[in-house]
This record gives sequence, structure tokens and C-alpha cells, in this order.
Amino acid sequence: MIPVNEPLLNGNEKKYLNECIDTGWISSEGPFIKAFEEKFSKVVNRKHGIAVSNGSVALDAAMLALGLNEGDEVIMPTFTIICCATAIVRAGLTPVLVDADPLTYNMDVNQIESKITAKTKAIMVVHIYGLPVDMDRVLEIAKKHNLKIIEDAAEMHGQTYNGKPCGSFGDISIFSFYPNKHITTGEGGMILTDSDELAEKCRSLRNLCFTTKRRFVHDEMGFNFRMTNLQAALGLAQLERLDEFIDRKRKMGQLYLELLKDVADFQLPVLKTNYADNIFWVFALVSKNKSVSAIDCMKKLADVGVGTRPFFFPMHMQPVFQKMGLFKNESYPVAEFIAEQGFYLPSGLGQTADDFTLVSERFKNIF
Repeated sequence: MIPVNEPLLNGNEKKYLNECIDTGWISSEGPFIKAFEEKFSKVVNRKHGIAVSNGSVALDAAMLALGLNEGDEVIMPTFTIICCATAIVRAGLTPVLVDADPLTYNMDVNQIESKITAKTKAIMVVHIYGLPVDMDRVLEIAKKHNLKIIEDAAEMHGQTYNGKPCGSFGDISIFSFYPNKHITTGEGGMILTDSDELAEKCRSLRNLCFTTKRRFVHDEMGFNFRMTNLQAALGLAQLERLDEFIDRKRKMGQLYLELLKDVADFQLPVLKTNYADNIFWVFALVSKNKSVSAIDCMKKLADVGVGTRPFFFPMHMQPVFQKMGLFKNESYPVAEFIAEQGFYLPSGLGQTADDFTLVSERFKNIF
């Protein structure tokens, strides 16, 4: 069996974790947290980094920190993971959806402006699967309409847009460090911003909103979103090898593209756009044949020992949001198609060229 992901943990991870254990700094206080925040924010060219327990709560804190008013609207892609929308809804805001681009799977930026109303206050950008959103157009729209930008760069460690780091474009941005990301802390996330005010707010929300005058006194309701020193130790060790990891991912993608180039019934990932080379967070495929769904493909691959994952399920089709009365009678055909037909192959940093070759051979034997 070749799993869909294997992390690569053969650097300084054990050394740094042992240091945590030897010193007793295993909780949310300890030197690795500050070091990880400072070094990661430097890589992304940001003034502030706030480490949190996972990428989902990073979005929650980021949305709350912006201080938008209940009922304000935030434009976002329908094709993404659900925590993007739940962060908006939990903050008392209204998500407004746009469809996906059929080649990059990112939000179709040409649809954004038509969704702007008097209530629109922000755009949530989510970079998907390996290529960034066309940020120049987003920045132009945001400036024209005085909108905030929340940038979800959860999958974009080390990726750039026109040479600038992903995660450096939003008023506030986030990353995830789940095990399938280029940098992992097991679970973990990071909020990034250049705003002193937003950074202070996020640090407070992360730590139960303790007042500065006295511990255990609270003027607001916060959360325990803290990252542990153990997680930060893992993250720091991983960050030291980011360039190597990006190189491995790009070689993986290029190998898959070469091995599967003659498979006619599937749309392969785009190698590059005019603003970025694909970082291949995952190697994503879309079945062009509507009679063969992603679920069909995944079952056949599982039978020959190949692990897979389906694409994201669109927000407008999520049962939880339908029960809430959101997105009534809305349709987004591109997102609906790729959600039904899309899946990805084993893409882990801990996997080898031999693994990817074997996956490709098994894939071609079936399709």
C-alpha cells in the first residue's frame, strides 16, 4: 500500500524535541515558539508571526481580529476546505461565493467584482493545491473598493507570486502545519501580519484574552489557540529544510507529469502560470469522463494499493450550510464538476521517485 502522504522527519526534529523534554519546556511556553514565529515570519517577509494550534483556528482568530460587524459580507471561493467558511460564519459574517478557475482550481478572480455590495468588507483568498490566486487582480479590486484581504496560504509554504512570498499579500494571512503540508508540526498554524494592532489582537485571542494588568482577569472572551513548544520545535526543524522540500515537491510533480502524459482521460495539473511555477502541494487529477467519477477512480486505485484523497467539496453544497439557509439555489458549475471528478495521488515529502513511478504504473494499468 502506498499511502496518500508520508511526512519527512529526518532532520533536527528529534534533537529539538529532546531539548524540549530535557528542559521541561513542553507546553505553550518555551523558546522554540518565539524562534519559530520569528524565522517563519522572516521567510514570508512579515513583521509579525503568531503561532497557533492549527490552521483552522488561525482563520478563526484572523477573522475575529479584523473587527468586522455582524452581517458584513466576505467574498470567498466555494471550492475550498470548510474551515474557510466556518471562520466567516462564526464571526457573525456572511460568506459570498465565487466559482473556481477550471485549470488552477483557485477562485475565479473575474467573478469577484460582480459579487461586491454595500455590505462587502473583505475578500478571503485561498491558494489551492500548488498554484496561487492571481493576486494582482485581487489587490486591484480590494484597493478600488476599500476591502480587507484575508489570505489563506495554508498549502503554500515556500511558494511565490511574481517573486513575492505567498502569505505576504493579505492584511492578515494564515498557514497550516498539518502533516501533509511542506512544513509540519503535527497540528499547528501561523497567523501573519504587518499590523501591530492585528498582531496584538491575535495574540490576545490565542491566549484567552488575559488582561495585561492581572492574570485570570478578562475583558473579552478569547480562546486557547496556543501552539506548544514541542510543535514549534518540529516546525523549526522543518523550516530549516524548506528549500529542499520545495525542490522535492517540484521534482515529484514533474515526474508524475512525464509518467502520466499519455493518459488522455484525465486533466493533469498545470505546470506553471505567468506568475508562478506549480509547487505541487498535491498531484491533482480530474477525470474528464463524467461517467467515471473520482470515487470510482479512487476505489479502483485502492484495490491495487494506491492511497488517494478526493477534492474539496464546495461550500454551497455543504449540508451544514444548507440547513442554515445559506447559498439557496446557488450553482457553481466548475466547482461542482471538479469536486465530483477530482482526486489526488500520493504526494508526500517522505515518498520517493520509486513510489511515484509505481503509482503511475498501477494508474496506467487501470486507466
